[in-house]
Amino acid sequence: MNQHSCLKEFVAYYRVSTKRQGRSGLGIEAQRGSVERYAEQYGTLIGAFVDIESGRNDERTGLQQAIKLVRSRKASLLIARLDRFSRRVSFIAGMMDKGVPLVIAEMPHASEFQLHIFAALAQEERRMISLRTRAALQAAKQRGVKLGSTGKTRAAENKTNADAKAVEMVRLLKSLPPAVSLSEAAYRLRRAGWSTAFGRHPHPQSVKNYLTRLGLRLHEIYETKVI
Repeated sequence: MNQHSCLKEFVAYYRVSTKRQGRSGLGIEAQRGSVERYAEQYGTLIGAFVDIESGRNDERTGLQQAIKLVRSRKASLLIARLDRFSRRVSFIAGMMDKGVPLVIAEMPHASEFQLHIFAALAQEERRMISLRTRAALQAAKQRGVKLGSTGKTRAAENKTNADAKAVEMVRLLKSLPPAVSLSEAAYRLRRAGWSTAFGRHPHPQSVKNYLTRLGLRLHEIYETKVI
């Protein structure tokens, strides 16, 4: 298989590992940019498929659909990077053996032999990272470190700060002219220089969220004693 693609039809395949990345477009947009630039230069895209799933799973729905279209149209499977396709050398080699033309947008001149080498190196690197991580966790455990305690402490601190900010916000609103809407309340808070626990300007939704923490509605803060 020659990566100097003589085939002019491509089927794009994109993969991200988490639902959060899938919803936000993180990762996919970067992949799409590389793929579309390649396709524009060497041919045309006839389809695109996306999976939001771990690369360890080689039975991904989107991937299988992409391969099916590639075979029916005698096209090439176009991906941004090799790790978006699979994390297993055996699977990548198997696809090549089955005659699925694979084109890597970020390695346009890589030969089939080179793709095997890159895949093997990436797989070994992941194995070593996993081993080092397990060794570090085990060493920390032996030193008496309570794993996960940092995250719990930070979460508790964030909750305390958010509660304090909610009280601060209510006190400030009570000192300002009454607001009849969340938008107006957010506007008055911005004018007064108040910011959220993350240092951001308040918006209607953030005002509502802080009121909810205290079990209040906007109109109720003018009817209660100062917290």
